[in-house]
Amino acid sequence: MFESANISQMTSQAYAIGVDFGTASARTLLLDLRSGEELALCELAYPHGVIDDMLPETGERLPLDWALHDPDDYRYVLEAGIQAVLSEQPGTASHVVGIGLDATSCTVLPVTADGTPLCEVPVWRRRPHAWPKLWKHHAAQYVANRLNEVAAERRETFMARYGGRISSEWYFPKLIEIWLEDRAVYDASAAFIEVTDWVVWYLSGRERRSACPAAYKALWSEADGIPGAGFFEAAYPGFSEPAAKLGTDFFPLGTSAGPIRPELASKLGLPGTVAVAVGNVDSFVSFPGAGAEGAGTYVMVVGTSICDLVVHRREITLAGITGVAKDGIVPGLYGYEAGQPAVGDMLGWFAGVLSGPGDNGPDANGAGSSGADRLPALELAAAALAPAQTGLLALDWWNGNRSVLADADLSGVVAGLTLSTTAVDIYRALLESIAFGNKAVLDNFRSGGFELNEVVACGGIAEKSPLLMQMLADVSGLTVKVPASSQVPARGSALFGAVAAGPGTGGFGSIEEAANALRPPTGSAFTPDPQATATYDLVYRIWKDLHDTLGRAYPDWLHGLKRLKLLAAPGPGQAATTKEVI
Repeated sequence: MFESANISQMTSQAYAIGVDFGTASARTLLLDLRSGEELALCELAYPHGVIDDMLPETGERLPLDWALHDPDDYRYVLEAGIQAVLSEQPGTASHVVGIGLDATSCTVLPVTADGTPLCEVPVWRRRPHAWPKLWKHHAAQYVANRLNEVAAERRETFMARYGGRISSEWYFPKLIEIWLEDRAVYDASAAFIEVTDWVVWYLSGRERRSACPAAYKALWSEADGIPGAGFFEAAYPGFSEPAAKLGTDFFPLGTSAGPIRPELASKLGLPGTVAVAVGNVDSFVSFPGAGAEGAGTYVMVVGTSICDLVVHRREITLAGITGVAKDGIVPGLYGYEAGQPAVGDMLGWFAGVLSGPGDNGPDANGAGSSGADRLPALELAAAALAPAQTGLLALDWWNGNRSVLADADLSGVVAGLTLSTTAVDIYRALLESIAFGNKAVLDNFRSGGFELNEVVACGGIAEKSPLLMQMLADVSGLTVKVPASSQVPARGSALFGAVAAGPGTGGFGSIEEAANALRPPTGSAFTPDPQATATYDLVYRIWKDLHDTLGRAYPDWLHGLKRLKLLAAPGPGQAATTKEVI
């Protein structure tokens, strides 16, 4: 046992709180640092949800590919979630030593000099660009395309860290989009900041930007900083101060941003000594939260989207990943990220839009009740079908493709439809498309020399869909383990909160110590079925041909459909994007 773990055991009581800010909701977890027991959990939906249709303040229709949040939702779920878990376990509040948090990334917002969200300043509230942009805000794809073009022309070496492509989901495409489309909002913003960093600022009263999202989403590295002004000027003349809204100081994971603000501590009933950890990315905290130990383990965080995480002792240049950074996931190792941007989103879309009306769940033709209520029945019906029985193939590009193509302008495909196709057939094909897409990511890592022998899956879909977990095992040929934790990301954030508090308080001296001392047990393990794997190997060959044809050889087919959609019905503020796609 590590020394810090011994200290934790000798402390009579010590707890940490982890808060995981997701796409549609947040989860707050109270963790016992002596036993690793998850004492209380609160999950709260954001009252305003994902804002992708119209701006709440004005009713103005948002353009295609926009996705916003309301910052007041973050405060609400943070405070209500902490109060809920503490009230569920009376007597624990005075022994909380640390708070850690994570959020989706790159989810960013413009703020004033004192950290006030710009959209909460009355004069700016009616301007869409003043609101937080969610990770899946893809309207800045035209900016990403231009940055990629210029980086290739200039042979920028930093691109090797990002698989050769900048994503529209990242920091600078979203920032430059504001600079191009609403210069007044850009000029009024003192900073453009990741939500995870903003919540830390709100909790501690200190702006302490995390090195983790800066490295993966803002093109920063400890050795080189961010790309020079020459790169940005070559792409967008006049955009000459790329660090103006980003800053230059970034803090390592596990660092304490300082104690909680006294007024907030009083409001929540917490000691004023509670340490607030520097923020993290929602998927990355899952690596230690799931108890993953190092190289050879492939961690999947399966929820609204999938993030895939791998660590290695050295830096390997590899196309098709979304980023690599030293100390980016756990200290001392290089952390690699890849992923699929439509999973729970895609399944929820299908259940809500296409599975048909009714009240009793889907029948053979897919008719059923509304929205998420249909998913369990669809899952049950799809599980009765055999691999390849549907005769369908799908490409899971409902939010574009993150890995291995890095193309947000691709769109979803279902092939093989006939007059006998049912909604259940399509639902199973969508599940299989997730598994095939993940095999493409796995194979890409293997092509780079990574030896991956274990898959650990966590997140909401990992808990709710044993069918998908079995498909992942059958398609990959690897055992898929699901930890026995109610919320792995929130657990991981709580561990970082314990590290920020330090061993003298009953916390830990490093994230490795915390993860090893409080590793969750395996809840379920899904082993490959050899017969299913053999069938899926045949189907995957066809799927890969379709993937490469539409994603590599002829991406303009799908790009063209999106361009025509934009030209046919551009939304407010869409003019700049439309010009770029003609």
